[in-house]
Amino acid sequence: MRIEGGLSVKAAMQGGVRKVERIYIDSSKKDKDAMFIRRTAHDMRIPVAEIKREKIDEMAEGRTHGGILADVNQRRMQSLASCLAAENPFLALVEGVEDPFNLGYIMRSLYCAGCTGILLRSRSWQDAGATILRSSAGASEFLPTVMPGDLADAVKQCKEAGLTVYAAMRKDAEVYDEADYRKPCLIAIGGEMRGLSKGILEQADRNVYIPYTSSFRNALNAASAAAVFGFEVQRQRRHVHE
Repeated sequence: MRIEGGLSVKAAMQGGVRKVERIYIDSSKKDKDAMFIRRTAHDMRIPVAEIKREKIDEMAEGRTHGGILADVNQRRMQSLASCLAAENPFLALVEGVEDPFNLGYIMRSLYCAGCTGILLRSRSWQDAGATILRSSAGASEFLPTVMPGDLADAVKQCKEAGLTVYAAMRKDAEVYDEADYRKPCLIAIGGEMRGLSKGILEQADRNVYIPYTSSFRNALNAASAAAVFGFEVQRQRRHVHE
């Protein structure tokens, strides 16, 4: 797989979840990012090809690569057990999101909010890996990601490990910021079209929703909801230590 742009390449080098096979850099590029990538690649023994910008333009799919590309292996997924072993785990389950750009935005927000792992339905996200990496601003390389064979069974394991499971939906729900996320928890967020599946909803301990100040009734997209829930968890947990 080929990834594009200095930010994506740096994240792939530093994330530790994939092997970087080769890096291509515009030979005339001497800015801070390019020099950092060159030094880090040397230390990691990653081959670097210094080539003309015109050749990089031919190799790239987009036009915002900034003169830096890399060939990388597929991302390695993490185990649920490793995510549950985190101190005071905060996990998120995302279901029904099909667009890789949206998934990247979700992963960026959750990682910034301190999420310790994301659970996704098993599917071939690998083909969209470059898009997810770029739209997440590199966060997808650092956010532990689990793709269990049975998503509902993974939720059951989380409950057995002591996590409270919150489902983001309006039916029989409380306002999201009235719930207590200071202890280990999992927040399940569904796509705005299909929402969460029955198997996930049946295992939720509590439902939570985001109130509106207008009469608009359609759901927020999953990326917006993930940001709201994620930073409420972060807010509550930050205040515990103040």
